[in-house]
Amino acid sequence: MERIQRFFESQAYGVCAKLGEKLNLSASSIRLFFIYASFITFGSPLLVYLGLAYIINFRKHLRRKQNPVWYN
Repeated sequence: MERIQRFFESQAYGVCAKLGEKLNLSASSIRLFFIYASFITFGSPLLVYLGLAYIINFRKHLRRKQNPVWYN
């Protein structure tokens, strides 16, 4: 069970952890909210999750471009 949890946490985008930091909530409670809301609303929170994941990764990409390691 622990291997499965580590696999999903390493493959996840960190959306729940980032929201937990911003809202001062635990990441596990946010994950549970997404799971329950997905069952109740037939998966529409997954679109919100993927949108937030895209925004987080895009911001990381922008930060890497602004602070390059190697200067030309």
